[in-house]
Amino acid sequence: MDNGPMPQNQPPALRRIFPLSAIVSQETLKLALLLNAVDPAIGGLLVRGEKGSGKSTAARGLAALLPDHAPFVELPVGATEDRVIGALDLQSALVDGERRLQPGLLSDAHGGVLYVDEVNLLPDHLVDVLLDVASSGINRVERDGLAVEHPARFVLVGSMNPEEGELRPQLLDRFGLTVEVRAPRDPAERADAVRRRLRFERDPGGFRGEYAKEEGTLTETIVAARRLLPDITVPDDVLSFTTSLCTELRAEGLRADLVLTRGIAALSALEGRTTATADDVTRLAPLALAHRRRQGPFDTPGLTPDELSDAAERAQQGDHHTAASEDLTDTQHEEPPRPPLRSLGTERVVDADDRPALRLETQRASGALGRRQRGPAGGGAIVATRSPAQDARPIRDVAITATAQAAVVRRALGDSTVAVAAEDLREAVREARTSNLVIFVVDASGSMGAERRMEAAKGAVMSLLLDAYQRRDRVALVTFRGENAEVVLRPTGSIEVAKSRLAELPTGGRTPLAAGISAAHNLARTALLRDESRRPILVIVTDGRATPSAASQEGSGLATATAAAADIRRSGIEALVVDAEDGPTRLGLALELAEAMGARYVALDNLAAGSLTAAVNSALNR
Repeated sequence: MDNGPMPQNQPPALRRIFPLSAIVSQETLKLALLLNAVDPAIGGLLVRGEKGSGKSTAARGLAALLPDHAPFVELPVGATEDRVIGALDLQSALVDGERRLQPGLLSDAHGGVLYVDEVNLLPDHLVDVLLDVASSGINRVERDGLAVEHPARFVLVGSMNPEEGELRPQLLDRFGLTVEVRAPRDPAERADAVRRRLRFERDPGGFRGEYAKEEGTLTETIVAARRLLPDITVPDDVLSFTTSLCTELRAEGLRADLVLTRGIAALSALEGRTTATADDVTRLAPLALAHRRRQGPFDTPGLTPDELSDAAERAQQGDHHTAASEDLTDTQHEEPPRPPLRSLGTERVVDADDRPALRLETQRASGALGRRQRGPAGGGAIVATRSPAQDARPIRDVAITATAQAAVVRRALGDSTVAVAAEDLREAVREARTSNLVIFVVDASGSMGAERRMEAAKGAVMSLLLDAYQRRDRVALVTFRGENAEVVLRPTGSIEVAKSRLAELPTGGRTPLAAGISAAHNLARTALLRDESRRPILVIVTDGRATPSAASQEGSGLATATAAAADIRRSGIEALVVDAEDGPTRLGLALELAEAMGARYVALDNLAAGSLTAAVNSALNR
C-alpha cells in the first residue's frame, strides 16, 4: 500500500472523516475499536463519557480504516424495529404478489461500522437485537410471514453519557468491551486537539493527506491481524489465568471469560504475535470486566488498578478463597423490601371542580411506572392488528404491513380483482410506555426534622432510580433553604450521578417555600418543552411553613407560596404534597398548600425513605 500523501481525488465522503490516527490521546478507545475491527465477535464496544469527548469522531474514523470502502451507518434513537432489522417489501407484495425482505440498517452496516449514539436511550428490545446480531454476524427476520436471514457482520459501537441515564445491567453486560472517555485535561493536549480540528475544517482533504501514512499503516495492520487471527494460540496456562481472574473479580456467567479470551487473541494478532500471554489478559481486563463489576444496585461499575493487581495476584496463585467467601454474603447487597401501602397514613386527594384538565394528551393518558397502555391512533408501537371481521368499527389507523400481507394471501388464493380490498384492511393496535419525571421539592431549612426529610428524600431518589433501570423515567431534586431554592439534581436516570450529587446536602436557614415551588415548576415546564411524552409530577415534602425568599416581600412568605401553588394548579402539572409536620401542635399548612395547588395530599405517620417511595409510587400508579 502507498504510504505517501492521500491523493486529492479521494472519495468526497472519506474526505469529510477526521482520521482516527489524528485524534489526540484516547489511546484506549482507539485500541478497543481496533480489537473489534479485527474480531467483531468480541461483541461491540460501549463508549461512556462526557459530551464532546470524540466518541462519534472515533467511530467514523474506524470505518474509514476498514477495507473495501466499508459503510458507516448511524442508527437514530427514534428508529423503528422495521427500519433496523428490515420488513416486508410492500411494493413486491402489492405489485408482484411476492413476499420479500426490505433490508434495514443492519443490512446496510454489513462489513462496516454501526454506530448508535445515546444507546442508553434506545428501547431495550432494539439494543437486544443489535447485540445479538453483532455477536452472531447474522440477522434473522421472522415476521410478517417472512422467515429469512442474511449476513450482518459489523463493528457495533454504542456511545452514551451516563448523566442521561444508564443501560440496564443485563444490557451493559452484553457489550463486549467498555471504555470510559473524557476530553484531555492537559491544556497542551487540548490546544493540540483544537488546532488539528480547525486545520481539518479548513482543508479536510489536505489534512487527511498529512495522516495518510498513519492511516494506511492502521488499515494494513487490521487486514494482517484478521488473516492471522485463526492461527492465534491461547495457551492453557493463559486461559486458566483468564478464567481465574474473571472468578476473582466476580464476573457472572461465562460472557466475560469469552470476551476476554477473544480480546487477547485479537490483541496478539494486532501486534503480529501468534501466542497470547498473561500480560495481554491484564492489559485488557479493565475493558472487558469493568462494566461487569457492579456488586450492588447502587454501586458504580469500575475496576481500579489496585483491585486488578490484587485479583491478578490471587488468580496466578490459584487461591480463590476470597471470592468464594464473598459469595456467601451476597444477601447483604439485596434491596430491602419496600413497606406495604398501608403504612402511608392519612391520604386525601384534592379534586376541585374548577381544576383545569391537563394540557397534554400524553399526561391525561399517563399511568403506572413502566406500564404499557393502549394509546390513541397513531401513537406508540404496534403490538397487534384488528380486521373488519373482528370488529365493525371504522378503521382509523391502517397497519400497512399487515394489510399488504392480507392482500398477498387473498391474491395467492386466486382473487386478483383488486390490489387491496376492504377485507384486507387491518387496523394497528398500539401500545406506548409512559415515562415519568419525578421532581422532589424538599425543605432543607433549619426547621425541625430537616435532616430526616433530606435522608428520606435521598433514599427515595435512589430507590426510584433503581426502578428506572427498566424504564425511561427520570428523577430530579430541588431543595430550598436560606434565601433561595437550588436544583441539586437535574433530571437524570443515573444512579451514579445521583449518588455523587446527593452525597452532601446542607441544611439550615430560612424556609423560602415559594422559591422551591417555582424552581420545580420551571424545571417541569422545561422538561415538557424538550419531551412532551414525559409526565412530570412534583413531590413537595414540607410542613407548609414559609418565610420570604430573596425575590419576595418581607412578611409575604405564605402568600407567595400560595400564589406559586396556584400557578401549578393553572398549568395542570400533577403534584403530591407530603406533609412533614410533626410534634403535638399541628397547623395544617401543608394541607392548605395542597388545596391551593390542586394536589394530592399525604400525611405520613413516619417519614422515611421507604414510606416516601411508596407514597410516590402510589401517586404515579393512580
